[in-house]
Parts: sequence; structure tokens; C-alpha cells
Amino acid sequence: MENWEITMKKILVGSSALLAGLGASSYAAADTSVCLITKDATNPFFVKMAQGAFAKAAELGVELRSYAGKFDGDHETQVAAIETCVAAGAGGILLVASDTKAITSSVESARDAGLVVIALDTPLDPIDSADMTFATDNFLAGELIGQWAAKTMGDTSNAKIGLLNINVSQPTVGVLRNQGFLQGFGIDIGDSSKWGDETDARIVGHELSNGNAEGGRKGMENLLAIDPGINVVYTINEPAAAGAYEALKAFGLEDQALIVSVDGGCPGVADVAAGVIGATAQQYPLDMAGLGVAAIAKAVVTGEMPAATPGKAFFDTGVGLVTGAPVDGLEQLSVEEGNNLCWG
Repeated sequence: MENWEITMKKILVGSSALLAGLGASSYAAADTSVCLITKDATNPFFVKMAQGAFAKAAELGVELRSYAGKFDGDHETQVAAIETCVAAGAGGILLVASDTKAITSSVESARDAGLVVIALDTPLDPIDSADMTFATDNFLAGELIGQWAAKTMGDTSNAKIGLLNINVSQPTVGVLRNQGFLQGFGIDIGDSSKWGDETDARIVGHELSNGNAEGGRKGMENLLAIDPGINVVYTINEPAAAGAYEALKAFGLEDQALIVSVDGGCPGVADVAAGVIGATAQQYPLDMAGLGVAAIAKAVVTGEMPAATPGKAFFDTGVGLVTGAPVDGLEQLSVEEGNNLCWG
């Protein structure tokens, strides 16, 4: 345990210490219920998030109800889940929103009904639509992999960059990672609230992946049709990265491009070890969800809302850069360290 704690202190870039009181059981209330609503029920990130939430709920004696969209982007199912939680008299909702703008009216109704709403992983738009957000600093996550890619290339003047984003609604998590990556790589991002307005000629294009391998493969094929010389590939997450690699491999181009990603799940870390992904920014969904359950339980019992990390508009649950090819000037985790902290 001591070595794990030392490692976490070393690699959680930009993270404050985890909320000291949130793990305590002194405020547990058996009649408190919490709803967890995720984008889907199959992505390993959300599976691990649910595990963390159920474990903390059991520790605190809180009832947890879990809901998920049928697929990433299934906004209507998430709206229905919020309505169900309000009708059931839940104390609060942990929400990973698919459409970060459209969901805000439902969130407002839940808060008006007295529920505490905490956004997990994906900030709402605007961010203060929720009582608090517990998330990775997704801009920093993107920035770290952008910096790694630039340092690995050395001379970036001949870069040809393809970007595989999430979906057409441009949810905040996707925008933050995309824009962070571009800034980290040294590109003027223009309006940081959206992707696609950049004018740098090194950008080949933005495609959608829906955060899965098949979408990543199709998006990569579309990018290669524009320019088969792409040598840097940003991906929204590791399933999309795996799909991008398969597309490159099908054309015999797998050694041509650096692929970077975000998540840090065990399959993604394995892909880093295998050379499929050059570097990934690792998130910690188990902590994210557990802290969210504890925060709602505490708020229901004591009325005390969780506070944001100093200097940020959300509570930062940390990020670490995992790579098998370290560069100078960045805090990085080895593949072995990433394996010790991975999920899924």
C-alpha cells in the first residue's frame, strides 16, 4: 500500500489530494439512495466506474441504482433515467452525460426537486449546471499526450495529424481532450470551446469514432482517404485507438503513425506495451465514482457540498501519462506502473 501511495503522489499530474473526509463512514445514511447514470453499460471505463460506486455505496450503507444508455450518445435514455430517479426520491445523481448541453434542463429539474447532481468524467455545458463535477482534467490529459507526441517527433513541421473524436454533439469531454492535445502539440486552437475551427495546415481532418473500435477504424479509413501520409493520430479513447491501428495495419502503415489516446484501461495499457498506442493519459474511474457516492451521501446528511480543486471549476481526480517510450521534460508512468493502476 505504501508504494502505491507514493506512486500516486508522483504521477497524478495537477491533482490535489483526494477529499479527506469523503471516504469516512460517519455520515452514512441507510435511507439515502444514489443513482449512477452512465453513457453505456459496456465500455470498461463505465463498468469500472459502476464497480467503484457500488463498493462505496456498500461501505456507506447507501442504496445505489445504476442506469445506462443503450449506446454512447443515447440521450433519451439518460433523460428517462433522471426522471425515474426524481420520482423514486433519490438523494442524488451521478451523471456521465452523453449530450452535455441537452441534458441540462433535466438536471435543472432534478436539482429543483432537491437532488444533488454530480457530473462524473464529462462536465456539463455550462459546468455549473451540476452541483459539482468529479473528473479527470481532460484538457490536461489531452495536453500531456500532445506534448509527448511533439517531443517524440522532434521536428513537428512535417506532421500530418488525424483526429478521431467522439460524436457530432461535441460533448465537453471530447472537446477538452481534442483541444488539449492540439495545444500540447503546439497548434493554435482558436476557439477552445469546439473542435474544427483550427487553421493549421498540419491538421488533415477531424473524424468521428463514437468511442469504439469500429468507429475508430472507419474514421481512420476516412482520414487516410484524405491523406495517406498521416503520421500522428489523436484518439478520444483506447477502443478508438485500437480501431485506428487496425485501419493503418490494413494498409501496411502501422509503423508510419504515432497513436495517442486517453483512458488508461488495462487493454489500453497492454496496447501501449505492444506498440499499438505510443502514449495514453490514464484516468481513475474507480476513485471518481466512489468519491461521488461519498460526496452525495455527505451532502444529503450534512448539507455540505463538495468543493472544487483550488484553481479549477471541478474536483480533479488525477491523470497520469503512460508510455513505453519516455521523453524528457514530462512526468511519465512506465507500462509496469500503468498496469498497477489500470482498470477494465
